[in-house]
Amino acid sequence: MIYLKSESEIDKMRIAARLVSRTLAEVAKEIKPGIETGKLDRIAEEFIINKNARPAFKGYGPKNNPFPATLCISINEEVVHGIPGSRVLNEGDIVSIDCGVEKDGYFGDHAYTFMVGECDDKDKELLKVTFESLYKGIDEAVHGKKLGDIGHAVQQHCESRGFGVVKDLVGHGIGKEMHEDPSVPNYGKEGRGERLRTGMTLAIEPMITRGTWKVKTLSDNWTIVTADGSNSAHFEHDIVVREGKAEILSTFDYITEITKNEILETQYG
Repeated sequence: MIYLKSESEIDKMRIAARLVSRTLAEVAKEIKPGIETGKLDRIAEEFIINKNARPAFKGYGPKNNPFPATLCISINEEVVHGIPGSRVLNEGDIVSIDCGVEKDGYFGDHAYTFMVGECDDKDKELLKVTFESLYKGIDEAVHGKKLGDIGHAVQQHCESRGFGVVKDLVGHGIGKEMHEDPSVPNYGKEGRGERLRTGMTLAIEPMITRGTWKVKTLSDNWTIVTADGSNSAHFEHDIVVREGKAEILSTFDYITEITKNEILETQYG
């Protein structure tokens, strides 16, 4: 069931989304070769708790194997759900960091892929195209359009440039729960699927690879990697469907103040 949000609920979601954005910026300050991913996770958890919020990912999932951390930190061929720990970041890595919070009963969910030092040109292109595809999808998230319009925009932008669009993982509705209806695929056909309506709140999150779209899950039953070992990028925003133009609740502005990444089109905000 799709739950349309009131303006007062959207106000609370905006606060949660901006908190996640600020959390990723705090993490961005420390991303460099040699740092342990577990340290980045501790920075994020402390920041969220100090803001009177709850890390939404920690403890999420099945009772016999809940996710153990505040951040999903996924390096190179890891698409999503990488578990922080003693692993260190190396020069030339790309690292996707996904974070969720619950604040006053509403959720925010946000992801960004960082370069660690200097990366090769193909990875830079992967990040740029994935980043652009997020905004191509958001441009379609307006009242009266269809869910397929979002996925088609992402898929066309990425596949036309030779990149793979992961199909087994999708975006989602968000609000009082981390994952709500509807699912938001990063592929699809124009004019197909659920009709978008004002007040729908979505987490749109392209997951794009340098190779195959196929993925597999590692033995920890969380980390998902590309089937061919190719690198992957992931960006995510929380948005509200509106008339004419979607409203983006989260922001990359805090991150770009830290990274000053000229590769990405930062005017999107």
